[in-house]
Amino acid sequence: MKTKSLIVSVLVFFASLSTMAQRQMEYLDRGVIAIRNSNDSVYIGWRLLGTEPNDIAFNLYRQSGNNKPTLLNKTPIKESTNFEDGRQDFSVDNSYFVKAILNGQEQKASKSFTIKANSPAQQYINIALRTPPGYTPNDISVGDLDGDGEYEIIVHQTGRSFDTPSPGISDIPIFQAYKMDGTFLWQISLGKNIREGAHYTQFMVYDLDGDGIAEFACKTADGTIDGLGKVIGDSTKDWRSLDKNNRSTYGKILAGPEYFTIFSGRTGEALATTDYIPNRYPINGWNGHGGNGKSDNTGNRCDRFLACIAYLDGVHPSVVMCRGYYGRTVLAAWDWRNGKLTSRWVFDSKDGENPFSGQGNHNLSVADVDGDGKDEIIYGSMVVDDNGKGLFSTGLRHGDAIHVGVLDPGRPGLEVFGIHEIEEGTKGPGAAVYDAKTGEILYKGSIDQDVGRGVAEDIDPTNPGAEMWYSGSNGLLNMKGERIGDSPVSTNFVIWWDGDLSRELLDKNHIDKYNVGRLFTAEGCVSNNGTKATPALSADLFGDWREEVIFRTADNKNLRIYTTTIPTHHRIYTLMHDPQYRLAIATQNVGYNQPPHTSFFLGTGMKQAPKPNIVLINSNIESKK
Repeated sequence: MKTKSLIVSVLVFFASLSTMAQRQMEYLDRGVIAIRNSNDSVYIGWRLLGTEPNDIAFNLYRQSGNNKPTLLNKTPIKESTNFEDGRQDFSVDNSYFVKAILNGQEQKASKSFTIKANSPAQQYINIALRTPPGYTPNDISVGDLDGDGEYEIIVHQTGRSFDTPSPGISDIPIFQAYKMDGTFLWQISLGKNIREGAHYTQFMVYDLDGDGIAEFACKTADGTIDGLGKVIGDSTKDWRSLDKNNRSTYGKILAGPEYFTIFSGRTGEALATTDYIPNRYPINGWNGHGGNGKSDNTGNRCDRFLACIAYLDGVHPSVVMCRGYYGRTVLAAWDWRNGKLTSRWVFDSKDGENPFSGQGNHNLSVADVDGDGKDEIIYGSMVVDDNGKGLFSTGLRHGDAIHVGVLDPGRPGLEVFGIHEIEEGTKGPGAAVYDAKTGEILYKGSIDQDVGRGVAEDIDPTNPGAEMWYSGSNGLLNMKGERIGDSPVSTNFVIWWDGDLSRELLDKNHIDKYNVGRLFTAEGCVSNNGTKATPALSADLFGDWREEVIFRTADNKNLRIYTTTIPTHHRIYTLMHDPQYRLAIATQNVGYNQPPHTSFFLGTGMKQAPKPNIVLINSNIESKK
């Protein structure tokens, strides 16, 4: 009897651990989208949630004008979450909605999506912006800012900007929030004491306290104005270096307080402000080695920032604000709970001889690399554990791109592909793959050659798993480094767009399929960030599991959110309910933007996607069944 009781106790204990380990994730509605095609058919797509059973089915309805809703499918839809309708009257409003079918019973209707009468065929949703004169809409993030199950967008409006080595007076960074229907919500001005540029302001949008409403978080300073018009710090202070005779520091901000602020996603109100960790001092204490080891007293190395969201306890999201990657590297984890902002831990490499110094990228990634349910931070060529301790360093040094995922389905766990700079006094691979759990280096390429661009993803259905390609790779390589084809037309972003499981190539304002050609061009739109040519955002924002892409129009007055209209017979839950993918969307705006990856292999020959261990915040009864 004692043995039986012990077994029951152990089972109850592990069952409770499993329950505790469920991550808090945002509730999302069906995300119905309907697009009128040029052939006068309508493409309709909707979400499958990550918590829903495999046997769930759907009925799709169209309401034309004042007529009663018409059921469009002959039998419940089980194979996919998209449909083509070719029988509508475009002279009246056409509204589409779905009803889930569980245990043979229809559930309540989803929110509907309406194509207005006589609307032209177009593949995008347009959002008119309040872009300030002389400004350009740049990086975007998304979050549910009002708890209604729909994403809102947060736009970084950028004016005159300068990189950290360059002198000059920048414009003030501005953030604006909009609903998908174009409703303006709020504006935050970071003020003159935050410099504008790719390396300065990394902004996080995420539901940090589990109330179903996302917060906005970033570095602030004296003179920041929140969404209600309240000033943070001392508005009279001007900490910019204004001595025009000192060209190395003119316009830079090398003095004054630095803050970290949590803002309300609903109103833009500053909810809590504290000192930014770490501060910039000593300014010359952030140098690297070799070509990066030169003395730097001009605010170059000390003003390289990164940020991310990570589930460090396996349940609640924390925000991690970072500084430095060429030499000294500091990561500061923060918790926002019950209206209080508290420091969770601080990782500081402190010393340039430390194996964890000088290993950072212009970007980072977050994933559970060791399978314990808690996230680690892949900081370029090193990994920081969920407890704030260094897990390992590969010594591969700094680079410009990173891709973390199940790149080789034949191996257990995740792999990390990255490219690396080779500068004066440094040697090593220009591209490498390492095991995300152990740091074991699995591939080295372009030895002692500087590599500036690189991608890893499944784009070739004839090769099992992912492929990699990079500047100087001289072709498409499998994950063992063997050449299997010609180089793709671009080395930039990737996107799931067409009907199969392999990914497509996203570059500038167009999408191409490897060895096939052009699939799509966003006419009248332009990409961001100069030669990097990245979208404002690419993510699974609504519809089925394929990804949307957001571009700005060439006049900077509008955003266009493009979605695929290509049918697919593959059914996968929304990628935003895969925690690794969702966190990659939160960090996509950081530094040199990188495309997201899932925690499982999503590509040709994939197994069924594993169910995420999540609990939805503010979910309705239907989503809990």
